[in-house]
Amino acid sequence: MDTIAVVLKQPQHVELSRLALTAPTADDVVVDVAWSGVSTGTERLLWSGRMPAFPGMGYPLVPGYESVGEVVEAGSATDLQPGQMVFVPGAKCFGEVRGLFGASASRLVVPAKRVVPLDQQLGERGILIALAATAYHAIAARHATPPDCIVGHGVLGRLLARISIALGNPPPVVWEKNPIRSGGAVGYEVIDPEADQRRDYKSIYDVSGDPKLLDSLICRIASTGEIVLAGFYSEPLSFAFPPAFMREARIRIAAEWQPADIGATKALIDSGKLSLDGLITHHQEAASAPDAYRIAFEDPACLKMVLNWRLS
Repeated sequence: MDTIAVVLKQPQHVELSRLALTAPTADDVVVDVAWSGVSTGTERLLWSGRMPAFPGMGYPLVPGYESVGEVVEAGSATDLQPGQMVFVPGAKCFGEVRGLFGASASRLVVPAKRVVPLDQQLGERGILIALAATAYHAIAARHATPPDCIVGHGVLGRLLARISIALGNPPPVVWEKNPIRSGGAVGYEVIDPEADQRRDYKSIYDVSGDPKLLDSLICRIASTGEIVLAGFYSEPLSFAFPPAFMREARIRIAAEWQPADIGATKALIDSGKLSLDGLITHHQEAASAPDAYRIAFEDPACLKMVLNWRLS
């Protein structure tokens, strides 16, 4: 059994390759992928070569952690059936080619316990379920203060705002410098931070990925306010101690979703409180993956690029 996969041979060198797949076991499912999203956070770092070193890191690799497809084979030890639509957060089924995170391929072999069953009606919007769950995780963490300011109006910033409102919190203010990305707000305000004089925010969620913003954010919080680092940073972060000391500032790192976050996010979607509409802005056939990755990382109008594997 084989697959057609997006392979990042080295930084900024993307191509499609036919790869042999690991044979499925009784605990695995085989998924034919319909759509996969391109992440402008961690995937951009892999593409640019700026991803900090970690165990298992290296090229060539199959990127992607946002795929939706249909189960076509289900192992005897699984509870899934062929025909079930599922979300796949990654796979390691390509032999010597690394899966980081390995979901951008036409066919995947993956442990059944890793996939998330989805409603068919969610369609391509299902690729957003992990990102939405990551936003939920940041807000719903124990002792977390909901955001009253969010830095960055990309997909994750929009999901943070939508989920916070869906949970019954007051609408946050969202900071965005790029006017191309200022539109599309639903129920909250997007402003240029230079037009905002407030210095009393109780909680600022930063999803900009900019490692140099911390000092300016600390100066905008109230006493005992919180900075939540909900993006991903390729460089070390530092801050001046006196302003943080004067405010008794708290800094929290929000990591990625956990299984309970997926369930809670799906419940918000099913109840109609959370919409994933309007977040996917660009589509390409998977056969055009090299162009798709370049557009996703270089065009500021691209919030989320989706590769369509059914057309390739």
